[in-house]
Amino acid sequence: MDPDLSLTSALPIPEGEGGAAGVSAGRLEVLARLRERIVAFAASRGAGAHAEDLAQEVLVLLHTKYGHLERAEDLVPLAFQILRFKLAAHRRRAARRGEYDAVDLDAFPPPSDAPDPAMVLERKELLARLMGGIAQMGERCRELFRLKLQGRTFAEIQGLLGAASLNTVYTWDHRCRKQLLDTLGGRWEGVGSGPGGRGAP
Repeated sequence: MDPDLSLTSALPIPEGEGGAAGVSAGRLEVLARLRERIVAFAASRGAGAHAEDLAQEVLVLLHTKYGHLERAEDLVPLAFQILRFKLAAHRRRAARRGEYDAVDLDAFPPPSDAPDPAMVLERKELLARLMGGIAQMGERCRELFRLKLQGRTFAEIQGLLGAASLNTVYTWDHRCRKQLLDTLGGRWEGVGSGPGGRGAP
């Protein structure tokens, strides 16, 4: 197979003693073909955009320290041994910099602190339903719910509403909640923070 000598003009060989002109045509040919293999191998091992840089480093090292080697049988295994060391060093640097944990912000934007418009609308609708249901109730139930929404305890509500005992307040609360549940269609779905209406007024 004829060598692709057009690659030799792009081969990143530094000027040293004698410069690139001191490199034999056979060695240039081997390095030109080797460069493609190094880039492909580095890219397949996760080097990505750094594959070209790693290939450059390997070729520079072959030129400066192993300029006496000419044959592909010597250069190929040596080049890939050097490349494996450089890939390992590249992975260590990437791990230290946190590049493996980096997230593409365009693909995965960070969560926004702004409330979800759909949830805001849903909460408004639920609040409107609750307030509409409470408005249809008797004065005692309306006052009971008002005090509960203020964060009053049952003991405080007992004193404020003049109930004979704490059990009386529990009974009122149970009846008012049941009446409100009937007004809302018999289910607490979506109301409050838990199943079965837990957290509802």
